Amino acid sequence: MKICFAAPENAWGGALGLLRAALPQHEFVALGHFSLESLRGYDVVIPTMSRVTEALLATADRLRLIQQVGSGLEGVDIEAARKRGIQVANVPTDSCGNADSVAELGIYMMIGLARNFRGMAASFANRKTGEPRGTTLMGKTVGIVGLGGIGKALAKRLRSFDVRLIGIKRGNPEETAADLGLAWAGGSQDLVRLLGLSDFVVLCLPLSAESRNLMNEKTFASMKKGSFLINLSRGGIVDRAALENALETGQIAGAGLDVYWEEPVDPDDTIFRHNVFTTPHVGGSTDVSITGIVHVVADNIRRVEKNQEPLYAK
Repeated sequence: MKICFAAPENAWGGALGLLRAALPQHEFVALGHFSLESLRGYDVVIPTMSRVTEALLATADRLRLIQQVGSGLEGVDIEAARKRGIQVANVPTDSCGNADSVAELGIYMMIGLARNFRGMAASFANRKTGEPRGTTLMGKTVGIVGLGGIGKALAKRLRSFDVRLIGIKRGNPEETAADLGLAWAGGSQDLVRLLGLSDFVVLCLPLSAESRNLMNEKTFASMKKGSFLINLSRGGIVDRAALENALETGQIAGAGLDVYWEEPVDPDDTIFRHNVFTTPHVGGSTDVSITGIVHVVADNIRRVEKNQEPLYAK
């Protein structure tokens, strides 16, 4: 089979090389960029960050599977694929070590912001010792928006930091709060309450029509003054202009971003003049996570080759 990897050769932690090693009998083509223009001639497409629209699907002549390397399928027109008999599958975050890796990155960002990573770099450059004074996570309130795989993994790890954990979940928040040992959990309608209580707000929810620009001028104004925002999910959940305004006015003290309004993001964007801890969308790019993802993707390609339903089909 001919398989399209819609990304540069070495993107996503070397996943393509591992897939080639696992499936040497198949032909893999790396596009070199995140933009699909045609699906003609491919049996499988791995879209990564590329959109798969109904118009693009019309170019497919033998496509059998759209397989994501990760969980995000917000750019794929799943219904249009179904109408054409094309299978769509992803790799849920809690099935491969991805959620655990992203959660660890979130804590890394939280500690970096709490301990004033910019101030430490300035002190080192200016040969200063013993400054700046940071803060601890201990005793702070962490609000987790989205208690799926990543949110659960984050809550599990944060308990050892002696923080107060609260959260938002669309369904059965009380049951989830009990299962995870949260001080409180509410539904989507309780977001403003969570924002006002939290020293750190961590976004762990998928991008959808409902969550797009969830963090906007109104919701930033509801955040506890001097708090921090961490986005581990998708850039579209945060309105870029509203975030910059919140940073400029001091409404929030800083932000941790692994995902952006456009990717790859412009490193000269003015927003990075503020207290923003940045990483290049590497939350799930670890040895454990990539190995787990490749295992599922390779298994699904084998399944489709045998006319079997893929794992985690949508």
